[in-house]
Amino acid sequence: MSKWIEVVELNKIPVLGSRLIKTRDQSIAVFRGSNDQVFAIRDACPHKGGPLSQGIMHGTTVTCPLHNWKIDLTSGNALAPDEGCSNVFAVKVEDGKVFLQLPLTPHPPLPQGERGRKKKIYFSPSPLEGEGLG
Repeated sequence: MSKWIEVVELNKIPVLGSRLIKTRDQSIAVFRGSNDQVFAIRDACPHKGGPLSQGIMHGTTVTCPLHNWKIDLTSGNALAPDEGCSNVFAVKVEDGKVFLQLPLTPHPPLPQGERGRKKKIYFSPSPLEGEGLG
């Protein structure tokens, strides 16, 4: 089971750049291509966990800033001769807003004082850094 969640306005992602979306479980890099295509991938290179959100995007690939591995943003696969894969996420743009399809995963019960609080999604860097969505 999954849910579409609005994470950022398209115009807040620089062309050939990214925004980092942080959930309770992981960080997701959302990239914007030169023709406004949008891709979402786990923000960890399959090689040594480098931050893909800080890499250079070219076409539909991103180059990891640590060791120059090239990762296909559509499949998450490392390009040859390297081998490995990062998770990719379904993404869509509607009315200038970017939505991620995230799996609904069960979490352990919250401590008594935190029950009833909404799960937040944080994104950065952006003018809205630190504001939660969701």
